[in-house]
Amino acid sequence: MSYMVKPKKSLGQHFLTDLNIARAIAETLDKYTGMPVLEVGPGMGVLTRFLLAQGHDLTVVELDHESVEYLQENFPELKERIVEKDFLKLDLSTLFPGDFCVIGNYPYNISSQIFFKILDYKDRVPCCSGMIQKEVAERMAASPGSKTYGILSVLLQAWYDIEYLFTVPEHVFNPPPKVKSAVIRMTRNRVQQLGCDERLFKQIVKTAFNQRRKTLRNSLRSLVGKECEILSETIFDERPERLSVEQFIGLTNLLENHIINQ
Repeated sequence: MSYMVKPKKSLGQHFLTDLNIARAIAETLDKYTGMPVLEVGPGMGVLTRFLLAQGHDLTVVELDHESVEYLQENFPELKERIVEKDFLKLDLSTLFPGDFCVIGNYPYNISSQIFFKILDYKDRVPCCSGMIQKEVAERMAASPGSKTYGILSVLLQAWYDIEYLFTVPEHVFNPPPKVKSAVIRMTRNRVQQLGCDERLFKQIVKTAFNQRRKTLRNSLRSLVGKECEILSETIFDERPERLSVEQFIGLTNLLENHIINQ
């Protein structure tokens, strides 16, 4: 390989250097060989090489032009499958006519935005895996009652089963990040319809957790008005981290006809 790409702080780049970890990340998609795969932020291709070796129908999206040039030179078989764009601005339906998986060593500064974007394609993405900041991985996989359970947990778990697979130390990156990392896998669950207004569900979850120290009665007053009689229900005694996804769905249905200015 002819040269090295300099990691750019502005893009949140921390290049993985441990090939065994890269292989293990690629293996998270073993059950989906043959299905199109989109790799986000391949950098110098440490994960890319294993995805190709495993026979995946691979497309990569990379914003960094220097990385794109490196990939074009070192992975000529990918030349027509390198998309030099911002993943968050991509219309993924233009890349894939059917179902596809997503994988990556995701930029830590936009990882939550990446997963929220995946939700826009939840009926097309049966599996999404990769490496992110350990703290974010813990939030994604958290159970009700946990201090890390929050907006990301509820909105993702409504549609995906989430596995925290393993922790990755700082020293296997160039440059080493200041935090530990973790590998996760999201597998689409069997839910086809939430059973409530999806837009309102998101609004209620976000409003509740934006004041997570308050009871639901206090945090949700802004949505229904201070004098709304529905707030006397016992569920409003709870704080948001105590509610399961199913309970948030029930709460959405309970509040639907009481929301001000829908």
